[in-house]
Amino acid sequence: MTERVFHRVCIYGAGAIGGWIGTRLAGAGCQVNVVARGATLDALKRHGLRTQHGHVEATAAVHASADPAELGVQDLVVLAIKAPGMLEVARKIGPLIGPRTVVLTAMNGVPWWFLQGLGGAHAGQRLHSVDPGGEIGAAPPTEQVIGCVVHAACSLRLPGFVQHHFGNRLIIGEPSGGHSERVSQLAALLSRAGFEAVVSEQIQRDIWFKLWGNMTMNPISALTGATTDLILGDELVRAFVSRVMLEAKEIGARLGLPIEQQPEDRHALTLKLGAFKTSMLQDVEAGKAVELDALVTVVKELGQLTGVPTPNTD
Repeated sequence: MTERVFHRVCIYGAGAIGGWIGTRLAGAGCQVNVVARGATLDALKRHGLRTQHGHVEATAAVHASADPAELGVQDLVVLAIKAPGMLEVARKIGPLIGPRTVVLTAMNGVPWWFLQGLGGAHAGQRLHSVDPGGEIGAAPPTEQVIGCVVHAACSLRLPGFVQHHFGNRLIIGEPSGGHSERVSQLAALLSRAGFEAVVSEQIQRDIWFKLWGNMTMNPISALTGATTDLILGDELVRAFVSRVMLEAKEIGARLGLPIEQQPEDRHALTLKLGAFKTSMLQDVEAGKAVELDALVTVVKELGQLTGVPTPNTD
């Protein structure tokens, strides 16, 4: 097996999740570069990346720039951005990508490459809701992408300064499924960096399962300002959430991505988080764009592709 060295690593999107991953990778010996701008760029140049968990604070010196061309070709690019920003990234990412660069998509929702390796009747189709013009699918090349599902809660205390609350799991996998050398080697790096790294045989299934909860809690919290305990504590809203989830469950089954749980099983897990504020509610409060298309519109589109009616999702 040819050893793949992930020495030069670029974090594209140094928000809460990107900053957390970047700090850990720097601690594992990677040379970490960051594409950032504005207050985040200023903070990274002054203080580096900082992450706090409990009373422990970690700091990593990084090379930050607003211009990817200044950073050059990387061994690993971690896309930790919000879906609405992906088109701009696709237009700028080129200088970071060489023939052996791996692009890890640590993003919420359904990514543009979701149907590329899935097989079946809809294999390779472009999802217009997340890549309307096809530009994202052209850059970076799909064959250089590895999918990632993040199970962790982080927030920004200040630009470039992340508060890690709980969770430490990164599930990674090839869009085409199965195992590969590069996924195994990336999982080994992530483990050395302190993550619970899990290799998935079908990363789309893990993406769909996470979406199954996010696609309801996130937008409802954004509309109402309510934390998840209040959303699920209202019988009418909880019943509505369950109906949306059953639509998504049927879509997943037709795509070959079955979900064994029932909505009430997921509700019980979500309620254990207590008065949890979703990432979309945090974005609304911060005046940022919300990931509506990657979490909800795309489900409607996949319903149309698979012939599943989605009146509640709509």
